[in-house]
Amino acid sequence: MTPFTTHTGIVATLNRANVDTDAIIPKQFLKSIKRTGYGPNAFFDWRYTADGQPDPDFELNQPRFEGRSILVTRNNFGCGSSREHAVWALAQDGYRVIIAPRIQRDGKRLPGFADIFRSNTTKNGVLAVELPEEAVDTIFTLVAENPGLKATVDLTTLKAAFHGPGPTEFDFEIEPGAREQLLKGLDDIDLTLHHVEAIDRFEAHHETWL
Repeated sequence: MTPFTTHTGIVATLNRANVDTDAIIPKQFLKSIKRTGYGPNAFFDWRYTADGQPDPDFELNQPRFEGRSILVTRNNFGCGSSREHAVWALAQDGYRVIIAPRIQRDGKRLPGFADIFRSNTTKNGVLAVELPEEAVDTIFTLVAENPGLKATVDLTTLKAAFHGPGPTEFDFEIEPGAREQLLKGLDDIDLTLHHVEAIDRFEAHHETWL
């Protein structure tokens, strides 16, 4: 897995809350036994018309988002099923960073991401960033007013900087274990292999009949 330290890219916005994993990668694309080829099918039902052409009404098909690699969306992104294919599709479609708001409303906390989806992003080298709702609103405004807006997201300093007419920067937090995993480019197999000596000792001495 490619380590994630900093990333600079064009910012695209998807102004939808509760985007579930079936919307990100519909179920008909889960039949493949490979982990490749999902990118063109990300957001398939929204992205294409019935005759298979790009739908001009879908936000992410706008020409100003061409080459984008940072996605800013609304809360509870990646809800629904636990399919890891959703993150594969986003990563293979070019996204390295996804930003969503955490919301406090009526004494309840509404997360930016579904828990399993967030875990799957870390496993696949995609950085999921939660920011306050007010910060995400500001980003939506910046992107609307500045076509081709770029941002730099730095996992070493935990800052996201948006390069508009005047630089706009936000601090963010991430679970320390996930941060280390991304910085070092470690997937779950890599993490397991860190304990290979202990695994070898166990296999050498445990009762094989158990």
